[in-house]
Parts: sequence; C-alpha cells; structure tokens
Amino acid sequence: MTKLPAVKPKELERVLLKAGFKFVRQKGSHRMYVRGIYKVVVPYHNKDLKSGTLRNILKQANLPPTQLSKIL
Repeated sequence: MTKLPAVKPKELERVLLKAGFKFVRQKGSHRMYVRGIYKVVVPYHNKDLKSGTLRNILKQANLPPTQLSKIL
C-alpha cells in the first residue's frame, strides 16, 4: 500500500480537475465532482484530509494513488 501525502482539499480539487472531473455542485462544506460514471464528494475545509478519507476519494474517482503524487 502506498503512503499518501498530506493533501488539502484545494490541492485535491486541482488533481481532480486535471484528471477530467467537472465541479457540479456544493452543499454546505462538501463539493461534488463528476467524470462519466464516477461521482466524488470532497469535504472542503482548510485542514489536511485524513488518509482514509483521501484513499476512499481516490477509490471512488478510480485514480491510483501514484497519479496523485505525479500531479502534485
């Protein structure tokens, strides 16, 4: 299992947009991004995302953790 770097939601948003996701909507502090059949909800705050949350977001987005490191 790859050790994930500490990532803020703003950095993850940049990765998702470069991967072809489109911002769809925001409800409270959660933003939704869509690419084809993949839907991802990102909690948007000013703290680092927890590793489990980040891992699940990448799994929902069908992105390997190595791609996260490349884009950052």
